Amino acid sequence: MSASAKPIANARSGTGIPSARLITWWVIASEIVIFGGLLASYIMHRVAHPEWAESASHTLTWAGALNTFILLTSSLCAVLAHQAADSHDGPKAAKLLRLTALGGLIFLCVKGYEWTLDIREGFVLSSGGFWSFYYTLAGLHGLHVLAGMIIMLIVAADAAKNEELQRVECIGLYWHFVDIVWIFLFPLLYIAK
Repeated sequence: MSASAKPIANARSGTGIPSARLITWWVIASEIVIFGGLLASYIMHRVAHPEWAESASHTLTWAGALNTFILLTSSLCAVLAHQAADSHDGPKAAKLLRLTALGGLIFLCVKGYEWTLDIREGFVLSSGGFWSFYYTLAGLHGLHVLAGMIIMLIVAADAAKNEELQRVECIGLYWHFVDIVWIFLFPLLYIAK
């Protein structure tokens, strides 16, 4: 393929928006439906079960706050990676994407430590309604963090060679979505006691 020919996936769609960006927004929209339904269900159950406040009091607020800081910092790296890609500095974008993925790894390590402590205290999936929602919501979010990290490292490998730089924006959009979901989960699972 010649250097001037772009793959069809990067061409503009009938909307005038690049196809890759449009697809990314469709993926995010479908994820909003999934998380939105789970969050709405959790909120309705939480309102109907004031006794869940006792269970919620056992969550490690400091761990949730630390993870919030980690994800927000990693989002800053994603924004800077997008700026570098827009400036055609693929190696810098790749470095920043790797830092973003490192933030995701640290997030998952903190979550693993937190869950280890929770399980040792006897708070498991079958410990009641609150814990069922807690592990389901946080676990699904963790899977999205892991998927984002994997995709980000693949994008970083291409960006390091100054190739496919438009993908940096797409993975950044996805990462920001993952962060926004956590911004909802943190107060609902950790602070609302």
